[in-house]
Amino acid sequence: MSGEQSRAAAAVLDALRERGMTLAVAESLTGGALSAALVEIRGASDVLNGAVVAYATPIKSSVLGVDPLRLATYGPVDPEVARQMAAGARAALAVEGRPADVGVATTGVAGPTPQGGQPVGTVHIGVSVAERAISRAFLFDGDRSEIRAASVLAALALVFETVTGAEPDAGAPGREGRE
Repeated sequence: MSGEQSRAAAAVLDALRERGMTLAVAESLTGGALSAALVEIRGASDVLNGAVVAYATPIKSSVLGVDPLRLATYGPVDPEVARQMAAGARAALAVEGRPADVGVATTGVAGPTPQGGQPVGTVHIGVSVAERAISRAFLFDGDRSEIRAASVLAALALVFETVTGAEPDAGAPGREGRE
């Protein structure tokens, strides 16, 4: 894990902890790298409820509750799929019947080839808080590992911005790539 990922993960965990909020993670293209970045930070268990790596498309529906018709129509690399994954993570990773306060999800194409008509580097990050879910689209350059690393940073940045209300690029960790 890079120093930048470490700093970004620590900032996210601190922001959540200060607000008494919990986090649930749903990952596809990052394959566990986002949750690994978070659990690398001491005290992550105070905030992180857990993570689901929904790499296979059907798991997005069966475990995270993503609309199967949406998946069939648009595929897994879709902004609404990212939003639904984030909301689904909050519910799936509830503790004692209480959904996580924040859900974050990653879906996209890390390569080496395009998927479903989407070019390599296409990434959608979803964040869900209460009854609101947002997504942000990115197009990252680089090889598979660089795209996955950039996706982790983008997910951490979007959670940080959502939780703190920080403006993009105004203190948010990990803000790189073309949106």
